[in-house]
Amino acid sequence: MVTNKFTIFVLQTLQHNQKMKKSILIMALALPITLMSQNKMQYPTTTKGQVTDTYFYTKVADPYRWLEDDRSEETGSWVKEQNRLTYDYLSKIPYRDALKSRLEKLWNYEKISAPFKEGNFTYYYKNNGLQNQSVLYRKDAKGEESVFLDPNTFSKDGTSSLGGVNFSEDGSKVAYSISEGGSDWRKVIVMDAVTKKILEPTLEDIKFSGVSWKGNDGFYYSSYDKPDGSELSAKTDQHKLYYHKVGTRQKDDKVIFGLDQKRRYVGGYVTEDNHYLVITASTSTYGNELYIQDLTKPNSPIVTIVDNFNSDNSIIDNQGSKLFIATDLNAPNTRVVTVDVSNPKPENWKDLIPETENVLNVSTGSGYLFANYMIDAVSAIKQYDYSGKLVRNIQLPGIGTAGGFGGKKTEKVLYYSFTNYTTPGSTYSFDPKSGVSKVYQTPKIDFNSNDYESKQVFYTSKDGTKIPMIITHKKGLKLDGKNPTILYGYGGFNISLTPSFSISNAVWMENGGIYAVANLRGGGEYGKKWHVAGTKMQKQNVFNDFIAAAEYLISEKYTSSDFLAIRGGSNGGLLVGATMTQRPDLMKVALPAVGVMDMLRYHTFTAGAGWAYDYGTAEDSKEMFEYIKGYSPVHNVKPNTKYPATMVTTGDHDDRVVPAHSFKFAAELQDKQAGDNPTLIRIDINAGHGAGKSVAASIQESVDIMAFTLYNMGITKLP
Repeated sequence: MVTNKFTIFVLQTLQHNQKMKKSILIMALALPITLMSQNKMQYPTTTKGQVTDTYFYTKVADPYRWLEDDRSEETGSWVKEQNRLTYDYLSKIPYRDALKSRLEKLWNYEKISAPFKEGNFTYYYKNNGLQNQSVLYRKDAKGEESVFLDPNTFSKDGTSSLGGVNFSEDGSKVAYSISEGGSDWRKVIVMDAVTKKILEPTLEDIKFSGVSWKGNDGFYYSSYDKPDGSELSAKTDQHKLYYHKVGTRQKDDKVIFGLDQKRRYVGGYVTEDNHYLVITASTSTYGNELYIQDLTKPNSPIVTIVDNFNSDNSIIDNQGSKLFIATDLNAPNTRVVTVDVSNPKPENWKDLIPETENVLNVSTGSGYLFANYMIDAVSAIKQYDYSGKLVRNIQLPGIGTAGGFGGKKTEKVLYYSFTNYTTPGSTYSFDPKSGVSKVYQTPKIDFNSNDYESKQVFYTSKDGTKIPMIITHKKGLKLDGKNPTILYGYGGFNISLTPSFSISNAVWMENGGIYAVANLRGGGEYGKKWHVAGTKMQKQNVFNDFIAAAEYLISEKYTSSDFLAIRGGSNGGLLVGATMTQRPDLMKVALPAVGVMDMLRYHTFTAGAGWAYDYGTAEDSKEMFEYIKGYSPVHNVKPNTKYPATMVTTGDHDDRVVPAHSFKFAAELQDKQAGDNPTLIRIDINAGHGAGKSVAASIQESVDIMAFTLYNMGITKLP
């Protein structure tokens, strides 16, 4: 999906300082792990502590505070016991192996990315099918192929992954980042791109950063000081931009920006002509300051363009001193403006591509601007020249999501991807002069798209707002209320859910399932107003939209409460947690992944305070505290309540949304579940928030979620 430049920061979390003493016993004697009659579970006992916090004279108990200590033996033992219970349960599902076999078969096809040129080589990523990580290949001028970087060699278990790969101006050097165990903390390795010789010691402790070269001698990157305490959960709130000259020590890297005041997210990138350094700075996931520095003049000052955090702004290109800026300042759906660098303040901006009723995202390549508009969550592309003249409306292969159309000014051919819920992602070449598209690579996958259909509907939420939802399933499906259905949502941080193909969803639909995606408020599908309508004191709108989507699917006989599962990750995990605690009767299965579940403390971990634009915090005011507490999943699990079958999923190395959120929520559910439905937690080891997860781990997680869902809907065998 296309996201704004801060999406990389969207879901990270902050620190706590309190730890549970080792004298606290985390569980009683291990109980037998067996499936009881009527699926009633016996859980390991999770000890309750006596921690209490006070907010505006209101005391709030936090009995599972000790689970926030990700380094303690007690927490480690708890994780092992919970996983033992979960995997024992999953192992008894009769068709789990059959699902895995089918998923592996469907997943096992060659995947090749669009190519890109650096120096005298053409680079591209390729996966032969079931490789844990895709391999970066290159071809020389003679067309001879060789492996450039193989992240499958980084670790034996596939838990180390390749992040960004950034080449110097002439392509002679490369800086690439590595994530270990799914962590957002990165190592950066600098290498001679021709000989593949490592040029210097590895740079370490780099987080939420790209790498942008200044010529061939050095590059800019961003990071935080290493925090006190656990690097996976401790607070990080002062991001700084550094310059590293190749061959020098990292400790001697110069801070370019970020010392004067705390900003949680700082980024720097160099324009294609190496003329300017562009700096963005933000305190939250929305809104940024914008600065520029002339790199052609030694010791030139950093010039302020935007001096506040009230709008999103980025310099997308330049022609000499003329800057091209994408902004939502006075344009909630985004526009493109131009201004001369000599006087770049907003009052001097001139519209090049004015705002329209549809949300705009812009890319550049071959000397053109490509305006990617989102119309009811699907793509429409327009090509403009640098004077703002419309060149053409680009004909896409179908209705769905297109991305790409980016490249250097010198590129003669550009590439873009296209996908939707029934069409595996394909890559197309595009001639910007003629406007002709050609298939570059299409997957050879054992899936017949013609057997399936997607339909967009608009349903009514609680307050009368019309919400779009796309429903996908086999053609000819009987609407009798008995179809296994997964309803997916997100609803936050200006992130849009646009149609895309998923192998896991393909297997789900093959087995008679329906996959529905609701475009809730809080997302970016209809611009800033849509986003704001799902933030802070309006966050309940998001949950109401999701509940209304479920009710629509039930009323229209797509499914019923006995065959409905709700699913979401990160902010979407919060969505599932809030929905299932508010309406436990509505669904049979709940699947919250890496969710933000303790809304009173989310801002005390890693960089979570940056999410306050969307959530507010419990410390802002009594009114905000009471509002947040009213939907916080951890604080709204009620005793003697029958909750749906629930499998919480997280990773023990998640340093965006720390796993303590999921740990606490699972502990509350297990303590208070009154019905026979299982409430389990599945914790991936040496895994983070999701990025860089190995193919093997992704397949097994998908299998376990699918098997758990179908089994708890009473399905004893596959069709």
